[in-house]
Parts: sequence; C-alpha cells; structure tokens
Amino acid sequence: MITIDNKTDYLVDTKILEVIAKALTNRDIELIICDDDEIRILNREHRGVDRATDVLSFPLELNFEALPLGSIVISIDYVRAGAKRYGHTPKEELALLFIHGILHLLGFDHEIDQGQMREKEHTLIKEFKLPDSLIVRTKGED
Repeated sequence: MITIDNKTDYLVDTKILEVIAKALTNRDIELIICDDDEIRILNREHRGVDRATDVLSFPLELNFEALPLGSIVISIDYVRAGAKRYGHTPKEELALLFIHGILHLLGFDHEIDQGQMREKEHTLIKEFKLPDSLIVRTKGED
C-alpha cells in the first residue's frame, strides 16, 4: 500500500503507482509529493547537494517485512516540466519517477552499478507501457 503525503495542488492518481508497487514489493511505501523548494532542502540536508531534484528515496534501514520499505519524495515541479519536455502526461512522468524511486528503495544504485538499475527500469517501463524517456534521458549516466 502507498501512503501519500501530497503537499501540492496536484491530484495524484494512485492506480498505476499501486500496480507498480505491488509488482515489486509487498511492503508499504510512503510517497511525498512536494515542490522544488522543499525537495531542494531535503537534497541539501541528506545529500549535501544544494539544488532541487526530481526524486529522492529514503529506504528504511531496518529490513523487517512488517515495516514500510521507505519513503519516496517527488517534486511536482519536475513532474510537470518532464512531462512537457518529453511529450507525455504528468501521470506518466510521476509513474516513471516512482519506478526510479522504488528501485532505489530496493537497493539499486545507478551511481555505482554496471547498468542493472537502468536495465530494470527499462523492463518495468515496457511492462507498464510507459514512455521510455526515463531511459533516454539517463543513458550514459551510469
């Protein structure tokens, strides 16, 4: 189950997000939707990077089945800009960023792996019939 803390005016459609989450884990996930200002603060406090970003993941350190997997924070400003830039809907962009975030919660890390996270994203994007812009924009970053 996804618990949503929506700090914006964006109406979140959870159907596809719930389907994605169920396909990857049976643990609960907290999803926080905020603006660039708030995610910038979190990025600075937790990663030492003083700029807004699209998605942050905070896995729960205790790995017990009964506990939530962790929290995903997504900037609605990035969702709207990405949807416009790549020519798809905000709903699709949110799903793409959610996939990216949940994979981080599951232990994937594109900054140090050999492309495994990007490959898993590609598989999930095809499975859920989402636009492949997440793969296109991250190609070569691993």
